[in-house]
Amino acid sequence: MTKNVQNCFISILCPANFKPRPVVTALNWEPAEEKAGCVGLCNVIDEILVIFRTWFTGDSKLEIERWAADELRCYEKTRKNEPLSRMNLRDAYIIGDVYEKSHIRREQTKSSGVETAAPKTYLDHIDQLTDNGWPQLRYLGDWMRVTTAPPKWQLLSPEAKKERASRVKVALLDFRADSVTRHDISTAAQLRDLPSDSPTAYDGLLSRLFVVEDLSRHVIETLGLNLDVDPMFFRGHLSDYIWYNTRDPWIELPDIDFVSRKRPYFHVSYSPARYFRAHKDLSLARMEAGGFNVLRRISRDAIWIPGADIPGSEVGLLRSKISFWVRPRKESSTDPVTAILLVDPSITAGFPLWGGHNDFDVCPSVADKVRARPHKNSIFEDIIYHLQNMSVEDLAIVAQDPRMLFQKPLCVICAEWQTLLQYTNTRLTQLEWEIEDPYLRNVEEDLTTTLNKLHVWRRRFPLYKTIVSEVLTKVVRRQEFPFATTNSLCILEKDFELILDKLNQLHNRAERIMSVVTAVMSIEESKKALGQNRSLARLTYLAVTFVPLSFVSSFFAMNEDVTRLGRTFWIYFAVAIPVTLLALIVVRFSDTLSNIARRLLQFSATKGQ
Repeated sequence: MTKNVQNCFISILCPANFKPRPVVTALNWEPAEEKAGCVGLCNVIDEILVIFRTWFTGDSKLEIERWAADELRCYEKTRKNEPLSRMNLRDAYIIGDVYEKSHIRREQTKSSGVETAAPKTYLDHIDQLTDNGWPQLRYLGDWMRVTTAPPKWQLLSPEAKKERASRVKVALLDFRADSVTRHDISTAAQLRDLPSDSPTAYDGLLSRLFVVEDLSRHVIETLGLNLDVDPMFFRGHLSDYIWYNTRDPWIELPDIDFVSRKRPYFHVSYSPARYFRAHKDLSLARMEAGGFNVLRRISRDAIWIPGADIPGSEVGLLRSKISFWVRPRKESSTDPVTAILLVDPSITAGFPLWGGHNDFDVCPSVADKVRARPHKNSIFEDIIYHLQNMSVEDLAIVAQDPRMLFQKPLCVICAEWQTLLQYTNTRLTQLEWEIEDPYLRNVEEDLTTTLNKLHVWRRRFPLYKTIVSEVLTKVVRRQEFPFATTNSLCILEKDFELILDKLNQLHNRAERIMSVVTAVMSIEESKKALGQNRSLARLTYLAVTFVPLSFVSSFFAMNEDVTRLGRTFWIYFAVAIPVTLLALIVVRFSDTLSNIARRLLQFSATKGQ
């Protein structure tokens, strides 16, 4: 049991809205059972990844099998209560499409009674907004009820839902003139029991920042209710979709610029790259991403260069987001700035590509003490490290522009983009080498494979350029921001302009490489066609040789007296050989003879005039 389930975990990766690959052999199921159970079970495995994340950290096999058996029994129970057709299709619209009421909310209403009219919780507030002008908040309501991607609704066991809902990993940073204090919060009770908004609670406090890793129902409910957070802030951080179908209930329509300028928050997307020594490490990373509450996925870069890369090694590109919100306050208020920073959980499998980025400060001298910093495997700890080392001058700017608290995190995002650009340049250079030197390609690969690799990057470049352009327009160059009299993020404008310019250069370079590959493939096809034409020419000569011989043989065969043919052999050769030579000459010089004939006809026509 353990080996089969473990193999299935390594080989099956199931994002919330994608149909997984059935692996019947790994589960030792009969083909008849595949249709009824394999698709659903594969998704169950994806949904309970968080429970099995400890498999590879030393847990006993007995505990592994116990957890697996519990989850499989839960799945079988769920499947019996659910129509078979729905489970077979692994329908992402099991929660209902955008044109109908939410099935999750409807089922919860049936089980809990009639919904109350007055909001009592943050979720009730979201439901009222959904019904009165903000339909895109429906997905946030469904997400809070499931506490992860809503299409996983009926595939999670009650225990898994409870565990996901109770996740709390928050670091509260209190900034004062001479110190930064960190409070780690790991339960919803600790989050609720924070000091109130009384004046004594903020003595000497300049600003307060909640750094949140991953989201959960308890975190959204507590922070949203206590700080009166705009629900659209949480809504924009939940998923990583880059395009939508016409039925998708998770659609996010962009705000018009007039509205977005009034919102005290923004979201920034980026794509950190990780290196994996073996494919199984990439599989483990995808398992970890499947265990997040927010929807995040890893794209596998299929480029592999013999001699340069370790056989079986991979590079994965993760779709990530970071979000920043500032609590509204009065213009004349002296209360400290309160903000929330949402970051994604970190993948522990593999390594940051090329070891990660450098620090943002100049190297200290030999006489200075070097500050210890956390490992870069955690974006959560990396950002907190930079925030805790903000200068006094930077902290003083927070009162004038709360976005100063986002400057260091944005530097981290900028560094991740620089790493991605360097990696992109590396891969495009390697593809150019493949065109020049075929020995750099795998034995079974040809230029068609190189062309397919280029298509992947040509598809990514417009997306990357759109993301960076939005960061420039809506974040870095944004002058109007609530409660701000200056723009502390404009210092990074030149960096993101350089990133966008580099993306344009790489995109154009990819297009040129595509043209070269297409031209080389056309030349190779022409060479193949020329070789085929030579083969056909040989067949033509062979046919021309035997046609006269066959004709002469048939001509002399008209005599019924075979005994008389003995004296005519010499006549046969005397006639056949000249006729064959004449036919070969006509075929060989057919173009020349046709040109001579055409000129004679033209000459005769001219002379006749």
